[in-house]
Amino acid sequence: MSRFLGQHTLSVVHELGDFTLFTARSFTAAVGSRKLGRRVIRAIYEQGVRCLPVILIVGLFTGLVLGLQGYYVLNRFGSEGLLGTLVSLTLVRELAPVLAALMLVGQAGSALAAELGIQRNSEQIAALETMGASTHAYLVSPRLIAALIVFPVHAAVFSLVGLFGGYLSGSVLLNLQPGVYWSAVHNAVGPQDVRECFTKAAVFGLLTIAICAYNGFNAHLRRNSTGARAVSASTTRAVVLSSITVLAADYLITSLLVKTP
Repeated sequence: MSRFLGQHTLSVVHELGDFTLFTARSFTAAVGSRKLGRRVIRAIYEQGVRCLPVILIVGLFTGLVLGLQGYYVLNRFGSEGLLGTLVSLTLVRELAPVLAALMLVGQAGSALAAELGIQRNSEQIAALETMGASTHAYLVSPRLIAALIVFPVHAAVFSLVGLFGGYLSGSVLLNLQPGVYWSAVHNAVGPQDVRECFTKAAVFGLLTIAICAYNGFNAHLRRNSTGARAVSASTTRAVVLSSITVLAADYLITSLLVKTP
C-alpha cells in the first residue's frame, strides 16, 4: 500500500513539474514569434465569439434564479430592498468568473484538447517539429494569451446579463421597484469587487487552457489507450481536471482576497 502511494505521489509530482515546464515554455516561445497577433485573434474568436451564446444563456438564467430565490428569502425578513446587493455581489465576486470559466472549459477547452490530440495522432505536430517550427509558439502560446483576454471579458458579460436577469425576477415578475434594485446594485459593487472578478477570471483562463492544451498535446503518452480512444480519454481528463482546478483556485483566491472585519 505504501509502495503504491509512493509511486502515485511521485507520478503526480513528475506530471506537475512537466506541466509547469510546458506552460513556461509556451509563454517564452511567444517572444519573437512571427504572426503571433493573427493567431491570437483567431484564438480569441474560437474562445470568445463561439462561446458567447452559452455565456449569455447561462448568465441570464443564473440571474433569474438568484433574483427569484433571493427575493423570497429576503421577503421573510422584510428586506426585499437588498435584492440588488445580494444578486450583484454574488455574481461579481463568485458566480460570474466561476460559471463562465466552467462554460468555457466545456466548449473551448474540450475542443482545444481534442484538436491537439488529433493533430498529435495524425503526426501533424511531429511534422512541425521535423521542420524546425516551434510547436509551442504555433499551437499553445496564442491560446494562452487569448485566454487572459477572453475569460475576464466573458466574466463581465456574465455579470451584466445576470444582473439583468435579477432585475427581471425582482422588478418585472415580482413587486420590487426598479429604482430600489438598481440603486442597491450601484451602491454594492465597488472597484475591489471588479478587480477580484477579473483576477479570478484571468487565473482560471490561464490554468484551464494550459491544462487542456497539455493533455491534448501529450495524448500520445497515455499508457492504456491509443488512437481515437487516447484523444477521447485526454479530452475527458482535461475537462475534469480543469473543472476541479477552477473550484480549488476559486477557494484559494477568495481566501487571499477576502477581508475580515
